[in-house]
Amino acid sequence: MLSHHTRRMANVASRHRTLVPRAGMQYAVASSSDILATSNVIMARRPMVNSTSPKTSSILPSADLDLHHDSTLAHAPPSQMCFSDSASAHGSKSTFELVRAIGVFNVCRLSFIVKHAEGLLGLSTKVLGSSITNTVVKHTFFKHFCAGEDSADMKPVIDMLQQNNIGPILDYAAESEGSEDDETPGDVEGIYTLPESNQPARVYDYKSESECDRHVETFKKCIHSVRDVSPASGFAALKVTALGNPKLLERMSTMIVEVKALFSKFDENGSGLISREDFVRCYKHHFHVDDTNLTWDLEVLDPDNTDVIDYIAFAQMLSPYTLPSFTIMCKDVGPLALATPSDEEVVLMKKMSERLHLLAEEAASCGTKLLIDAEHNKYQPAIDNLVNELQQKYNAKDRTHRPVIFNTYQCYLKDTSERVATDLRRSERLGFHFAAKLVRGAYMVHERKRAKEMKCPSPIHDTAESTHRCYDDVVELLLRHRSQHGPGLEIMIATHNQESIEKAVDVMTELGLGPNDACAHFAQLYGMSDNLTFTLGNHGYNAFKYLPYGEVDEVVPYLLRRAQENGDMLSNVGTEVTLLQEQLQKRYSFE
Repeated sequence: MLSHHTRRMANVASRHRTLVPRAGMQYAVASSSDILATSNVIMARRPMVNSTSPKTSSILPSADLDLHHDSTLAHAPPSQMCFSDSASAHGSKSTFELVRAIGVFNVCRLSFIVKHAEGLLGLSTKVLGSSITNTVVKHTFFKHFCAGEDSADMKPVIDMLQQNNIGPILDYAAESEGSEDDETPGDVEGIYTLPESNQPARVYDYKSESECDRHVETFKKCIHSVRDVSPASGFAALKVTALGNPKLLERMSTMIVEVKALFSKFDENGSGLISREDFVRCYKHHFHVDDTNLTWDLEVLDPDNTDVIDYIAFAQMLSPYTLPSFTIMCKDVGPLALATPSDEEVVLMKKMSERLHLLAEEAASCGTKLLIDAEHNKYQPAIDNLVNELQQKYNAKDRTHRPVIFNTYQCYLKDTSERVATDLRRSERLGFHFAAKLVRGAYMVHERKRAKEMKCPSPIHDTAESTHRCYDDVVELLLRHRSQHGPGLEIMIATHNQESIEKAVDVMTELGLGPNDACAHFAQLYGMSDNLTFTLGNHGYNAFKYLPYGEVDEVVPYLLRRAQENGDMLSNVGTEVTLLQEQLQKRYSFE
């Protein structure tokens, strides 16, 4: 018991150092509801844009701006930007590229083809062989949606984009075709966990761990490719499920969810804040605790003796790594105790964190920004936790004036507004730059199906309108925060929705944020919505293309997944095809 107490005191001391605010900082006590209330009324009270309002130039030196922009570009007001100009969207394409794009999009409009693409490719491979099938795919769908197979292959694409003031987001798109939910076979040699509370043992196979280590080297190459082709202005995309066993991420997420549920029990009035008195009373109700440990915990949670404890401090103290030192004192074996990681799982979680830190360090040294992708909701709490950990170090205001690590928020999730508000407050408290990629979401069918199987409410907004409103409100909330608090916050507005882009541009104009202000980046997938990306780039906005790359046979699973995720969008590409045909007709018009 003495050794446990000593270990716990060391853990608490370490947590205490983490939570001490930097010089000149104060602990904010405003609840998430304050920020959310602002977000909820944003659209209702937005003033009309004044096209004559002055625009402020970026506070950062020009050398620190996204370097793919030409300072001679005309920064037209949003009302003068035309997203239906075929010359702007497709003028840089060759005639062959125009014809190929029209063909690819017309095939993608056939829902039967998209739905059964995997089976059709399998049939082609069986009948024609993999060589012929891969050659056809490479010169059609691959060339249209992917940047190439390696750095040399990608360079002409990236050069073309940069000539149009568009930066690259590189994504090594090779994916495993195996199911992430597959159970580890009983005869596989692996890491056996010994959980407490009579839980069943879990196995994390060595193969998964060794693959994760290899993926680190793959992502390093991606970071170096960004550095080589787009120094100081490019992004690399990264998936956490490639760096840790998905089953472990799901376990880690359960821990975080249960810690939040415990905080809700302490927060009896639902205000988001707990007094010291309420904390002590609830803590003693759920845990066996002595006065010494209780005093240490209160110092960690409320170092300035404000008599206020919120979820940010609570979650920082009960992290997945330190949870066992608390749950060992639980009076009852409830959901939190059952979620407690074994010693072996803590080791694996730390290894996963180390892999992420290696890549973040590499990105920071190369001047490359990392976009951490959002994934299935059952993994997302763990991913958010790991990203927050990275942001505290690599986005620290005393380390850099620009963020390196971007988290991704899927706005089709009902809790996104709350999570953004909480993470924004966390960044202010712990002194790091908030940075986010905002998307609508890619796993709607999967999430609703899983919710039905689990007999729990769907985490997805009930209507598309609710998702659109959430997306636009979060974008505006963050842009206004940047305007009020100065440079440092950055967002990637990753959307194919023209209306959302126009709203974001309107807000930037209203707030006096110039088109190339470092706070806002716009991004679309390569091969799609060129009318949006090229128009934004040619008007001086920070425009980017998401560029998947990798060998053809490795990238096919990615292409299939993207086709299925974006089936509805691909079936409604009439505008794309119209603009492509219009540009083709202009070239061969004899009038």
